[in-house]
Amino acid sequence: MGTVRLELGVAGRIWGVETFTRWHDWAAAEPEVREVLPATTAEAVARAVRFATTWHGEQRRPTGAPYLEHLLEALEILVRGAGEQDAEVLCAVVLHDVLEDTACTAAELVEQFGTRVAHLVGWVTKPEAGPGEDKTEVKEEYLRELRRAPRDAVLVKLADRASNVQTLRNLAPDKQRSYYAQTVSYIVPLAAVHPWFDRWYAQWRAEFGDLAPGGAIPPDPPG
Repeated sequence: MGTVRLELGVAGRIWGVETFTRWHDWAAAEPEVREVLPATTAEAVARAVRFATTWHGEQRRPTGAPYLEHLLEALEILVRGAGEQDAEVLCAVVLHDVLEDTACTAAELVEQFGTRVAHLVGWVTKPEAGPGEDKTEVKEEYLRELRRAPRDAVLVKLADRASNVQTLRNLAPDKQRSYYAQTVSYIVPLAAVHPWFDRWYAQWRAEFGDLAPGGAIPPDPPG
C-alpha cells in the first residue's frame, strides 16, 4: 500500500525540526491510531504493541525512559509524519527491537505476525559481535548493509533513527557528535528515495550542524 500525508495538526518542534513525542505511551497513542488508520490496521498495530510490551517488559532506554516510548515515537513518525498506512510496516516499526534486545526469536515473530514483518525486523536488527570481533566494526558493517535493504525495511530504520536523533541534545556532548556523524554517514543517504524523510533529515542535519567537525554555533531558539 502507498503512503498518504496525514494532516493531524501542528506537531512539536525543536526550533526548526518537527518532533514526534506525543505518543509517549499507548494510552496516549491508541485513540489517534484508531482515528487515522483503518480499523484492521489499527488492530494489528495494537496487537504489535501488546507483543512488544510483553517482551520488553520493564526495559528502559539509556535515558531512563520506558522502552515502549521509543517504539511509539517511531510509530508516530511513520504515521503522523511520513503518512505510512501499511499494517505490516507499522507492526515492524513497533517490533523493530524485539530480536535485538529481548529473547524473542524470529520464529516467534513469524508465527505471530508473518514472514514479511519478521523479515523487516530482521533487516534492522544489529548482529552481535562474535569472538574476536570489534563491536564498532560490526555495527558499522550492519549500517553499510542497510544500503541493500528493501524499501520498507529502510522506512523502519529511518523512523527508528529519527526517534533517536530528534532529541540528540539530551545525550552527553561526545555522544552527540559521534551519533550525529554516524547518522550523516549511514542513515541520511538512505532517506534520499523517501521524500518526507529526505526533507526531515535535511532539517535535522541543519539544526544539529554544529555537531559536525567545524560546525557553526547553533542559533538561539525563537522567543
